[in-house]
Amino acid sequence: MECFRIDESGYTGFDLFNADQRYQGASAIAISNEEAAKLIKEYFPKLQAPELKYRSLSRRTNNRQPIIDILREIHTHHKCINYVCDKRYLLTLMFVDYAVEPFYYERGHDLYVDGGNYSMASLLYSVGPSLFGRVEFDELLEAFQLAVKEKSNLSKIRLISAARNLPWQELPEILGPLAQFASPDCWSAIATPGVDTDASFIVLQSLITRMEIMADGPYRVEHDRSKNLQGYNTVIQRFIDHDIDIEFRPTEIASMKFPLKLTKVTQVDSVISPAVQLADVMTGALVEAMNKGAGHRDGGLDPEELMEVYAEDQFINMLPSIDFEEHRRFRRGTQSSEMIDYFSANLF
Repeated sequence: MECFRIDESGYTGFDLFNADQRYQGASAIAISNEEAAKLIKEYFPKLQAPELKYRSLSRRTNNRQPIIDILREIHTHHKCINYVCDKRYLLTLMFVDYAVEPFYYERGHDLYVDGGNYSMASLLYSVGPSLFGRVEFDELLEAFQLAVKEKSNLSKIRLISAARNLPWQELPEILGPLAQFASPDCWSAIATPGVDTDASFIVLQSLITRMEIMADGPYRVEHDRSKNLQGYNTVIQRFIDHDIDIEFRPTEIASMKFPLKLTKVTQVDSVISPAVQLADVMTGALVEAMNKGAGHRDGGLDPEELMEVYAEDQFINMLPSIDFEEHRRFRRGTQSSEMIDYFSANLF
């Protein structure tokens, strides 16, 4: 049975506001351990460590070209996919989904139509710091994240106060539901048991959507036995166990059909899995390049050189964009709202 090996980088659980981990990534590759071991030996013949780890490789400048070369080999000859998200943008999107959208839903307006929630989140993310002040805008997002985690009256008061302390009239369509109305519908959504800011579901949904397309038939997933990936394992198993015949189209180019072709998920020690080690290099390189490109870190791979490695269908991102017409085109007539409601009711 075909096997995709996956790994992640930048996972911080519910905390999407972590200053040291601005991006979260994950990669999947369909390759045997034997083939992976040959590639590692070919491109890193002097490797002395018990396993290939991107963090260790990246410390030496003379490893940068071999890293690019092995990534080019992987993406040219093997089925693979890479995902990355800006976690602050994702937190802003969740703010729109839970602290804004329910207000409009109760009034008969579907904010998800043609990607309206993505456009709204991109606008808030892009102009919020300059319009409201970086510290004040950060307080709003931190208060929202805490409210989702604690679901307490005290965290509710802090969130509403954070919204009201801003010149919210500058963006009343976005901040009005909290600042003006203290919307009970929005608070009900935030306080719903099971609602959290952990990005693992969103990351894995994106990876699985692509793996389902790439797989010729039934396949399995294997990943590292790390603490971070324990949560991923649980989410993947829920996807596998869902055996209802249903299909959704969340974007112009993606669909999600159940039951999945994915039949099994297992955890292994990455030391004995060269294929998982390659997935580690894939996602580690992507997250580092994103951080460098955004000016958060120095050194490391050239982001433009890395992007040349990927074919168009090998890279998925969740990054802010104020090209609102593109949002509408990409998500026109899609089923984001229906899929979110269905997953909330039946999977999570």
